[in-house]
Amino acid sequence: MKNDCDILIIGGGLNGPALALALAAGGFSVCMVDARPLTTLKGAGFDGRAYALALASVRMLQALGVWGELAANSQPILGITASDGRPGEGAAPWFLHFDHLEIEEGPMGYMLEDRFLRDLLLDRVAASPRITQINGHAVIGQQIYAGHTSVTLDNGQTLTAGMLIGCDGRDSPTARRAGITRTGRDYGQTALVSAIWHEKPHNGIAHQFFMPNGPLGILPLPGNRCSIVWAETNERAAIISRLTDADYLAELRPRFGDFLGEIGLEGGRFTYPLKLGIANSFIAERLVLVGDAAHGIHPLAGQGLNLGFRDIAALAEVLTLARRRGEDVNSAIVLDRYQQWRRFDTTLMAIATDSINRLFSNDNAILRLGRDLGLGIVNAMPDLRRRLIRQAAGLSGDLPRLMQGRAI
Repeated sequence: MKNDCDILIIGGGLNGPALALALAAGGFSVCMVDARPLTTLKGAGFDGRAYALALASVRMLQALGVWGELAANSQPILGITASDGRPGEGAAPWFLHFDHLEIEEGPMGYMLEDRFLRDLLLDRVAASPRITQINGHAVIGQQIYAGHTSVTLDNGQTLTAGMLIGCDGRDSPTARRAGITRTGRDYGQTALVSAIWHEKPHNGIAHQFFMPNGPLGILPLPGNRCSIVWAETNERAAIISRLTDADYLAELRPRFGDFLGEIGLEGGRFTYPLKLGIANSFIAERLVLVGDAAHGIHPLAGQGLNLGFRDIAALAEVLTLARRRGEDVNSAIVLDRYQQWRRFDTTLMAIATDSINRLFSNDNAILRLGRDLGLGIVNAMPDLRRRLIRQAAGLSGDLPRLMQGRAI
């Protein structure tokens, strides 16, 4: 029996198309299925969604040949400042500041609007002769056989492949159908996501302001604009999300401060419940999980998409090199290489973000003093600070070739 493709990807958000391009570059034929209709954002205005791409993620996009068209619409992240405080009181006197000049590679990362990244990835997928797209039809069943895997779509169509990859989000139906469970917890927080314009220049500096109910991330966009990721308790977030734009800004201003002058909303407003969840296995027979389907962490470090891109780079390298060696790329031995590579890194990042959120999302006076002193001490240690900058840029650890900007 001839399969419809070598690899079948379920999910067409950002990780799905990026993985399809990486696998196609490795010589695999790929089919990507997305339950959502294929839409384009070309010509659309900014809707408020943007991503912080670590330098290593940008290098992967360069290696895949897509960053050149994205660079002009991106904003380099030249510095990161982390501080503690309360709404309306401003930041504590001790803070941590990262400057990109402390590393040789350049900016720590780049901010990029969703509309530019999503459309270009989908354009490249559509142009690839090795990739087939199916949109507007959900997968309702999957089966594993001795020599292949198959999925059934809601229109009755059946697709077969050597391997199935779930890129279908934190509540991944692909993982659920495979019997893969998750371990984690509900933070009791919701992320309020939006974008603002502001009066004064941001100078490429990202700010992480830790408040008792949750952190506020202020991330620079091109021009006098910033992306806002504002974590609040579920109860407060539900109230704030129902406010008018004017009242929403009135709630934001005491937290935001006046360091960028006057502010106003630009684009839409979004809410995302915050949960920690790690799949108890990233693989099963002829099946792999990537991105949010494998792990979901707190967004305070802006590493969610970057972790997914690391998965993509690692999986593409493992499969491509195994194929060149004449191995069965669908074998448990090969797939376990991917899991071993990614699970430790993912677990460390999950523990780090979870611990930081626990430490800072409270108003305990003793903890406040200890963490503020800790930020000041780390800020005064250049070697440690430089290591943390490299980690924020995604340059530490066992980097896949694509994350180094190299072809596989």
